[in-house]
This record gives sequence, C-alpha cells and structure tokens, in this order.
Amino acid sequence: MSDVAVHTNTYSAWYDFKEITKMRLSISVVFSSVAGYFLAADTIDWLVVALLSVGGYFMVGASNAYNQVLERDLDALMDRTKNRPVASGRMSVSTALAIAIVFTILGLGTLWYINPQTAMFGGISIFMYVLLYTPLKTKTPLSVFVGAFPGAIPYMLGWVAATNDFGIEPGTLFMIQFFWQFPHFWAIGWFLFDDYKKGGFAMLPTGKRDKGTALQIVLYTVWTVLISLVPAFGVTGDLFLSPISAIVVGALGLFMLYWAIKLYQNRDAKTAKRLMLSSVTYITLLQIVFVVDKFLR
Repeated sequence: MSDVAVHTNTYSAWYDFKEITKMRLSISVVFSSVAGYFLAADTIDWLVVALLSVGGYFMVGASNAYNQVLERDLDALMDRTKNRPVASGRMSVSTALAIAIVFTILGLGTLWYINPQTAMFGGISIFMYVLLYTPLKTKTPLSVFVGAFPGAIPYMLGWVAATNDFGIEPGTLFMIQFFWQFPHFWAIGWFLFDDYKKGGFAMLPTGKRDKGTALQIVLYTVWTVLISLVPAFGVTGDLFLSPISAIVVGALGLFMLYWAIKLYQNRDAKTAKRLMLSSVTYITLLQIVFVVDKFLR
C-alpha cells in the first residue's frame, strides 16, 4: 500500500472517529463538567480532573454513537447529517455499536473510580439520551424537554465528582443548563427547520417557525438568565456569585436575550443562527465567570 493510501485511510478513520463521537460537542460537555468540578473542589485533584474528562468524553461519545446507529436512515435524508459515518455507509452498524458499547463500559468504569454517584448520573444521561430523547425526536416537540435532562447533567456532574453528593449546589447548576437548552436548541431547530423536516424531526414547540415558538424562546431565555443569577442571593449553599460577577452574568444574559427578542421580531433563519451562537457564548462565559469568581474571592 502506498504512503498516500495509508495517510488517506488514517485520515478517514480519524475523521470518522471525530464524527461518530461528535468530538466538538463532547469536548464542550467535558468543559462543563470540569467547570462544575472546579466550582466544588476545595483543592484541585488533577487525577480526578483527568478521569472526569476522559470518562465524560467516553459517555458523550457513546451516546452519540448509539444515536447515529438508531437514526442512520433519517440522517441519510438530511444535508447536515448525510455524511456521518454510519448514515453514509463508511462505517458499519456493528462497528459503531462496538464503539458505543466499549465507550459505555470505559466511561462508567472511569466515572465509578471517581465515585459511584458520578457514574450513576453518567449512566442516567446515556439512558435518557439514547432510549428516551432519540426516539421521541420524530414524535413530539416534547423531545427537547426530555433531552434537556441528559443535556443538563454535565455541569452538575463535576460538582458530584468533587463531593460525592447531590444537593442544592449541583441542583442549581443543573437548572441553569437545563433551561438554557430550550432557547439554544429551538434556535437550531429554527434555522435548520427545512433540513429537520426531511428527517421528520419535530423540534420546535409549536411545530412551526411562528410567533408562538419565538415567544417561548424569549420566555425561556429570561428564565435561564434569572436562574443563573440566583446564586448571587446566597440561597444556594456553597455555590455563590459575587455582585460584580452577577452583573457580568446579567450583561451576558441581556446579550442573549437581545437576540431572542430580535428573533421574535424578525422570525428568520439568520437571526436564529445568531441566537444560537450567542447562547453558546453565554453558557461558556458563564461557566468561566463562575469559576473565576470562586477563585478570586
């Protein structure tokens, strides 16, 4: 075999691995988990950070691999997903399933080594994403509600990894990321509406790109920002946000809310995409602000 063929095969295998595990999404989830850990830990144990990162990646990668096996026929219908490894036929179902199963075992084992509660929540995340959220996507807009549960687990998972306990602090982190997902995924559902329609996915709350959907996006954005500010009032145990950091988080929230309101006014794909990008900016910077605020106090 020529050097060019070896290079091409290696590149293809790496590309397919990134696609089957949705590497960028998995890394963003790991980022949330590590942020949650930093918020809870009195002293940073870098071994736990490494285990949480690796275990978290395995769990998200497994969920995505299962998802692409179950939705392979629907993925093939949509422009956004038709080049995925299983949908395109480059990877067999058995190979994708093997990756998913191995990742599940390795992920649960890694998180269990940290503590049992972390592994339990990781297992719940896979179960809800694969067996509840995935099949509901073609049946009801409530799938976004169901999917928000596993999607909100990573941020609180880091806290549980640090403390082996679930209380008001990780519960608050869970609620922040839970409500955030509605405007985020509805924005995606809006600008990818036609493509999702090809696959039969029902993502928007009213099923249409109308004022009803846009209004709900605005309302859930407001709820997201308000819940994000609750730690500033000293009612969430050891999770606290200083007044200055609360102002920063509030300003970030107003930026996201601006685009939600603009979507209500314009109701177009371009504005929906900007809202999606602003939501990613919001949750990323919020997590950074929370961690920086803790270490500067």
